[in-house]
Amino acid sequence: MNNRMPAMLAERLHALVANTDGDSDTGEARRFSVHFTALSLTKVADGLINPKIILSWLLSTLGAPGYLIGALVPVREAGALLPQLILARSIQRAPRRKGFWATGSLVQGIAALGIAAAALLTSGAKAGWIILGCLAMLAVARSACSASHKDILARTVEKGTRGALSGAAGTIGAGAVFAFAAMLSTGAIPRDPQTIALVIALAGALWLIAGSVFATLDEPADDTARDERNTLASLIAPLRDDRQFRLYVLTRGLLIATALAPPFLVMMSAASSDGIQAGGLGPLMIASAGATILSSYVWGRLSDRSSRKTLMAAGGLAAAVLGSASVLGTIASGGIGTAMAAVLLFIAQIAYEGARAGRKIHLTDMDTGGRKTIYTALSNTLIGILLLLGAGFGLLADAYGPPLVLALFAIMAALGAAVASRLSEVQGTA
Repeated sequence: MNNRMPAMLAERLHALVANTDGDSDTGEARRFSVHFTALSLTKVADGLINPKIILSWLLSTLGAPGYLIGALVPVREAGALLPQLILARSIQRAPRRKGFWATGSLVQGIAALGIAAAALLTSGAKAGWIILGCLAMLAVARSACSASHKDILARTVEKGTRGALSGAAGTIGAGAVFAFAAMLSTGAIPRDPQTIALVIALAGALWLIAGSVFATLDEPADDTARDERNTLASLIAPLRDDRQFRLYVLTRGLLIATALAPPFLVMMSAASSDGIQAGGLGPLMIASAGATILSSYVWGRLSDRSSRKTLMAAGGLAAAVLGSASVLGTIASGGIGTAMAAVLLFIAQIAYEGARAGRKIHLTDMDTGGRKTIYTALSNTLIGILLLLGAGFGLLADAYGPPLVLALFAIMAALGAAVASRLSEVQGTA
């Protein structure tokens, strides 16, 4: 792959967010460029293999049983979070951690290629089981990337530019997904399993390239790397000893409402008279990607200034839109139509991007006493458990309808904003 274009874009972005004329430290600009290129590639790949929409549609078309389709999102989300506390032991004692991220990206690429092959060569339950297994492999590999990246980012990219970097990469990924959704909506890309399998194979190739790019990162050795005993007590010690970390985990736990809400908005759209047909997925994908394009970079820059205020704003916006969705759904007896669902999804996705940017940069900039990897892995593991428990909201929606669930999410988001107000301003610390 020719990395000249993304590298040039990254250098210009770095000069902009670092408030320089482009003549800033060459090593810093180079590290920024590697991060930006690798993250942009993986953001595109993520969007092309979205289990909430793409893989669910693919398995439905291949005739896989419903229980396998229903397992896609829990396997993907929990698989990417729960192993991190275990992986943190190896990452923490390694002087350089880029190998964990690069290897994780390469394995994700291999797993995506396996999903594509299964879609092309098998069908029914066999395809479902193979794809679910490959997705589990992808999720575990992703956990290695997630557990190591904040620490690597904190040691290789200067504070004040990290949020902009992540936000810009997210915008590029969302732009690619937006174009993909538009082509699906217009029929420029056929909606058949073979074509979607080829798109997933492209995602696999992007992960392979991203891993190769990240392996070139000039990462200094961490002199604080330690080979601790890492007993269970030492791994969970931050929860006991660090009040700010407890507040952070509580805030993030409450704001998972922003991640869990979209499927329930889709459910209310499907309950309306116009329903959700295969072609109707395009507008919802466009709404989601469009929101990310418009807000990802902005949230990233705001997080560089105050991740605390970003989390508060995102929680407040989520509470407003999810509360409104609940009221509208109740009035319409659960069916709001595709157009209204797309509008609500657009705003809800903006809130999600804010929560995502705020919580990432807050932990990255937080003083963790040299234990960034442990803090990251512990918080992600706890959130992974909460996401698994979040599957119970589906049962609640079956019994009482999506509007009730959305009302609960609105309350959670409002509480998340309130707890976030008690966080420290970590951008003001060294």
